[in-house]
Amino acid sequence: MSRAALAAKLAAPVVALLATSAARAADINAVNNAANIASGVGAGTAVPALGVGAVLQTIVGLLVVIGLVFGCAWLARRFGLQPANRGGLVKTVGGASLGGKERVAVVEIGDTWLVLGTAPGNVRLLHTMPAGSAAVEPAGATQAGNSPTGAALPGSFGQRFRDALKGEVGKRFNGQGREVR
Repeated sequence: MSRAALAAKLAAPVVALLATSAARAADINAVNNAANIASGVGAGTAVPALGVGAVLQTIVGLLVVIGLVFGCAWLARRFGLQPANRGGLVKTVGGASLGGKERVAVVEIGDTWLVLGTAPGNVRLLHTMPAGSAAVEPAGATQAGNSPTGAALPGSFGQRFRDALKGEVGKRFNGQGREVR
């Protein structure tokens, strides 16, 4: 046998041994690098950050949903899908606020308008008139049958309303030792 053939026979096991040890070294290197990479990652850092696109998509989606809600409400009002007036006996013609909690309302019942003064816990009939009346008659010209007491009330509407409120406040607070002026 020639020297070359003998060297080839002896070199084959050495080359095989070196190849397997090189493969083992590559596996150990991969394990060590994976451990280093994994140890550098903190808890919760694997979650991707929200980009501007994701935030804008969320905002646009929210605006679309809110727009649909308002659109459905508008359609319901436009096409009369709201509950109808039950009975239709009492209709509010108009009203005005006189202060923080005082209010005057004109209510139509049948063919009569009632002018009502309201305050917390109190509703009073101030005047009655036929439905469709545009102007209120002066206090001196009120008919005896139209007022709640059966006689014409003195003073203007505002004065009577103030007096009525003052009387109610006096009733409520005089029992507690306070005086209203």
